[in-house]
Amino acid sequence: MRRALVSGAASPIGLAIARQLAAQGEHVILHAHAGLRRAEEEAAALRAAGHGAEAAGFDLTDPAATEAALHNLLRDGPIQILVHNAGTHHDVPMAGMSAAQWHSVMDVSLNGFFHLAQPLLLPMIGTRWGRIVAISSVSAIMGNRGQANYAAAKAGLGGAIRSLSLECAPRGVTANVVAPGIIDSPATAAVMSREQIAKMVPARRAGRPEEVAELVGFLASDKAGYITGQTISINGGLA
Repeated sequence: MRRALVSGAASPIGLAIARQLAAQGEHVILHAHAGLRRAEEEAAALRAAGHGAEAAGFDLTDPAATEAALHNLLRDGPIQILVHNAGTHHDVPMAGMSAAQWHSVMDVSLNGFFHLAQPLLLPMIGTRWGRIVAISSVSAIMGNRGQANYAAAKAGLGGAIRSLSLECAPRGVTANVVAPGIIDSPATAAVMSREQIAKMVPARRAGRPEEVAELVGFLASDKAGYITGQTISINGGLA
C-alpha cells in the first residue's frame, strides 16, 4: 500500500481527493492546520470503512514545524504521492493590498509547497516511483480582479512543478498541476449564485469536488506514468 499525503485535506476539494485516493487503495495522510478536527473526523470515517488513513496537523508556513512533522511521518516509510491542495485567500485590489495579505497567501500556497515537497523528494525518488500533484487555479491562468496575490502564488506552483518534473522524470516520479475553475463549495455559494455561474461558465454549472478528485486520482495512478510537467485545467470551458 502506497502512502499519500494531501495538504489542505479539510477543504471540500481536499476531502474529495483524500476519499478518491483511499478508494484507489492508498494509505492517506490528511494534512490540516486550522481544520485539523475535520481531517481527524474524515480519517476516522475512512478507517471505519476499511481504508488506511490518518490525520496530521501542522502549519505549512512554519518550515521547522513542517520538517519535524514530516520526519515523524517518514518513520513509517516514504510518501510516494503528494497532493498539495492547501491554499488561502486574501482578496483585495493590489492598490489596497497590504504586505501581510500578499505574503500570507504566498506562504501557504507557494512557500508551503516547498516546505512540504522538499523533505519528501529523496525518499520518494529512492523508490523509483512517485506522483506529485499541485492544485492551482484558473486564476493563475486567466488572472482575476482582487487576486493578484492568489494568482501569483498559484502560477508560481506551475513554474516549480515544470522544473521539478524535469528533475524527477528519470527516477519514475511525475509532477503535474491541476487548475480547477469554479468548484461547488460553501465559499463559492457565498459569493456567486447558480445563475451567475451559468452565465460565466460554458458548461453552465460549477464543477464538483469529486470531478477534481477523479482527475487527481488518475494523475496519481500507475496509468499516468507518461504524463508529467503538465497543467491540466478542469473548468467547464473557461478560456
